[in-house]
Amino acid sequence: MTSRLKFVLVIASSLVAFSCASEAPVVARKIVINYPNKSGSQWPLFLAKEGGFYQKYGLDVELNFGVHPAGVAMLASSQGHMVNSSLEQLMQAASKDGSLTLVGSSLNRGTFALMASKNLKTVESLKGKKIAVSQVGDAPYGYVVAILAKAGMSDRDVEWIPVGQGVAGRAAALTTGRADATILTAPAYFKLEADGYNTLVNLAEREDIFASTTYLMAKRDLAPDTKLAEALVKAHAEAIKTFYGDKAAAIAAYRKYDPEISPEDAERTYELYSKPQAFERVPYVLKGAVESVLAQQTGQLGEQLRAYDWKQVIDNSIVDKLVKENFFVQLFGDSVKAEQERKASLAFGK
Repeated sequence: MTSRLKFVLVIASSLVAFSCASEAPVVARKIVINYPNKSGSQWPLFLAKEGGFYQKYGLDVELNFGVHPAGVAMLASSQGHMVNSSLEQLMQAASKDGSLTLVGSSLNRGTFALMASKNLKTVESLKGKKIAVSQVGDAPYGYVVAILAKAGMSDRDVEWIPVGQGVAGRAAALTTGRADATILTAPAYFKLEADGYNTLVNLAEREDIFASTTYLMAKRDLAPDTKLAEALVKAHAEAIKTFYGDKAAAIAAYRKYDPEISPEDAERTYELYSKPQAFERVPYVLKGAVESVLAQQTGQLGEQLRAYDWKQVIDNSIVDKLVKENFFVQLFGDSVKAEQERKASLAFGK
């Protein structure tokens, strides 16, 4: 074999090897995300998974259901990478563990409804009455405190009945007469409305009361770079775009994770989020949302939280980076520019 022929064969084999390597599939990074409730607040996660947006950004995501504080425990033990839960719960968790950070917020308005017995018509009529909560100090408790404050009342004007359970337990406390009122998420309160119980306040209709959901991550997953956090925020933003643009896909994704919900209730729940454009296209953690949580907390816990330096655990730099890179404008179009500027001015730390 001549030296020239040997040279040609070497080059040819190298090109074949390069071609095979370039066509090899990219291995997606395996990620676990916790969601603590089967409610509309988790819609961006459900759609990011079912719509292929996690995969688009190189992630193989497992959505893991587990009530709080299961998700926080997963982060602490390196078994999870993100938790999507209420700002109240995650602020409390982050303040106890400096290794955790809030990196974004997809929702600042909830579909909670303050439901009352059939003879109570106003928030003011709750004075001296019993209100069922899962536990004093949790997120639903805070929302009720905020509602009472808007009516000129305080947490001392009512009697709190901790039932130690989720939505079903709170609803049962109301329907059995153990409590005079409670706060429930959609679609749980739909049946009570049909049975004649009164809706005193629906947070989906109230811009003046924050009910925020945020992304919590471990700081180890933000160093030496923030590529994972950026990919997750991008995937959820794409899901939110799909939520507003494809109702059928949104409802189908939701029903996969909550198969017990009826088509009618799923559609009504969708409208509760879509009509007020509840999901944030530019997901900053807002200063007003943080201040609202701090104002709702009472007693020693409230004092501790208000004394804490929240700059240690709230980081809007990932969203800032995506704004500077024009990601949200490229995704949503020029219509998002004014919203982007407004949200940036309202962000925590600005």
